[in-house]
Amino acid sequence: MSTMSRTAGSSRDAHAGDRGFAHSGAADSSPADLSDDGGAVFEVPFEAFFGAGDEASSSPPFDSSSQTSLKKRLYAPTAEPDEAAEPQGDRYERSTVTRAARQSAREKSSAARQRPERSLKGRALGYLSRREYSRAELSRKLMPYTEDADGLEVLLDSLEREGWLSDARFAESVVHRRAARVGAGRIVSELKRHAVGETLIEEVSTQLRETELVRARAVWQKKYGQLPETPAERARQARFLAARGFSMSIIGKILKGIEDDWSDN
Repeated sequence: MSTMSRTAGSSRDAHAGDRGFAHSGAADSSPADLSDDGGAVFEVPFEAFFGAGDEASSSPPFDSSSQTSLKKRLYAPTAEPDEAAEPQGDRYERSTVTRAARQSAREKSSAARQRPERSLKGRALGYLSRREYSRAELSRKLMPYTEDADGLEVLLDSLEREGWLSDARFAESVVHRRAARVGAGRIVSELKRHAVGETLIEEVSTQLRETELVRARAVWQKKYGQLPETPAERARQARFLAARGFSMSIIGKILKGIEDDWSDN
């Protein structure tokens, strides 16, 4: 019976060796190596679950670092397929193309919203609707928008005939805006700069001279209000009135006899 047990044990050992298992025989094992029913407890390597035969025996022993690496690979978050596969350069190229397309769309939309180009007469009427212009001043404003000088003169003649353009109204508007603050000299200079006719300038100058003293008194009273007491103060007041365009004769009357003139009035 003992011989038969040893033969059966040897047969089981050989069969277990073919399957890659290592064990300790019942004859050589301690009582702790035996199962409850008296059989031998086999110690199965961990690699046996991932390979068989020679392939399993040739694998390196599994350690804790390998287990940690496996967990990282199994539980690491994965990127979306499109983002993971898209190269950085391609993403930059797409964004550049998108910006260019968006900019082109904005430019086309802006061009579509632009108003049609205004005619030369339309521009002239637009200027005249805001304030009065002299003929020479309006011509300078319109010149950048046309290369036909003769056509521009024809247009100005037409505007004068229709009552849209008038040098007389322009001179009147200048007097209305400036007479309360400056003298006849400044106003006449402005009219000459705008190429208003000499006849019209003479008429305006005569009109202004009639009220020059009254207007100069008002300007002086608002700035100083009392006669100068020293030569320096007199010179300062005289310079102020001269810079405003009043004549020296009017300035002298104001600074010398202003009280007598007022008492007469």
